[in-house]
Amino acid sequence: MAKKILYLVSEDWFFVMHRLPMARAAKMAGYDVHVAARVGDCAGKINDEGFTLHPMQWRRGSMNPLRLLSAISRTRRLYRRIQPDLVHHVALFPILVGSIAALSLPIRVLNAFTGLGFTFTSSTAKARVLHLLLASPLGFLLKHSNRAVLVENPDDAAVIAKLGVPQERITVIAGSGVDVDAFTPLPEPADPICTVAFAGRLLNQKGVRSLVRAHEILAERGLSVRLLLAGAPDPLNPTSIPEPLLEQWRKIPNLVMLGHVGDVRSVWKQAHIAVLPSRGGEGIPMSLMEAAACGRPLIATDVPGCREIARPGVNGLLVPPADPVALANAIETLMKDPDMRVRFGRAGRQLVVDEFSSKRIAQEIVALYARMLDGGTQPRPGNA
Repeated sequence: MAKKILYLVSEDWFFVMHRLPMARAAKMAGYDVHVAARVGDCAGKINDEGFTLHPMQWRRGSMNPLRLLSAISRTRRLYRRIQPDLVHHVALFPILVGSIAALSLPIRVLNAFTGLGFTFTSSTAKARVLHLLLASPLGFLLKHSNRAVLVENPDDAAVIAKLGVPQERITVIAGSGVDVDAFTPLPEPADPICTVAFAGRLLNQKGVRSLVRAHEILAERGLSVRLLLAGAPDPLNPTSIPEPLLEQWRKIPNLVMLGHVGDVRSVWKQAHIAVLPSRGGEGIPMSLMEAAACGRPLIATDVPGCREIARPGVNGLLVPPADPVALANAIETLMKDPDMRVRFGRAGRQLVVDEFSSKRIAQEIVALYARMLDGGTQPRPGNA
């Protein structure tokens, strides 16, 4: 009988965007794949893959004790009914809920962080309180027997180790990868106006305010630059950009609010430069990997995750977080140097092919599953 793997994910769209190649590889390796998530518009895509979908009724980001207890109880009942051999929890909320639900059950647990997010990286009072409340119980859950932790970059591995998780239970695998056959090099747009693009949720944690301010600084310098913001706010995230501010941004010249874009390749086709001015909490940003695969030079902040894919002098420029002037200077540098853009674009494409292809990442994940189910959680040499 095929061994069962269950992915516990907050939202079905997140699974489709970030875990589909892994699940496909697991299915090809002979596993019976199940997915548990809050179901939105992606149920058909998940079912079409031959996975078994289990709708979850929960609210991502809610730390209401009653809602948490309800989510834990429903998840534990699901685990008892399905009896998976291994559960792959993705991101903080499923990690907390699923790890508690799995206590005393005979299943192996892989807790996968997609970045340490708001709770571990924001300096706000709410984030500090959440960190204080969560650090100790999270450390207990992560280092429990039959469990391993997956992170996307070495900085996050160091943070998890400080929670008391043994090094041999921590594996570093670089994100979820990019389909390099779908995301292929694109020629620069012929438009003489330099276009800078951001793709992602419109969150303060993603540095969107700094990017808009940098755009205004460039305009004040008399430079003509178009800025594309592809993405939507996320009301369930505490750093989501409020609608009144978005309405103000819509009035800024040469700033185009694209909203949600179904095929992000259409964004990179229009752009000369890809930007992610994150304030921290990233794993390996998908938007930067996809942009690099399309041959776009990168500008990012010097924070964990971003600096793994945007490498200074190779395929991009790094700037300090929350520094609109430095961000504007970096945009101006690339805007005025088309040869650098081409050189960075070619190097970035090769970097993704060599290190971040979804095929390579999926193979590493399936190998980790096999090691865990064979009774070990040792990472590959050099991973942690």
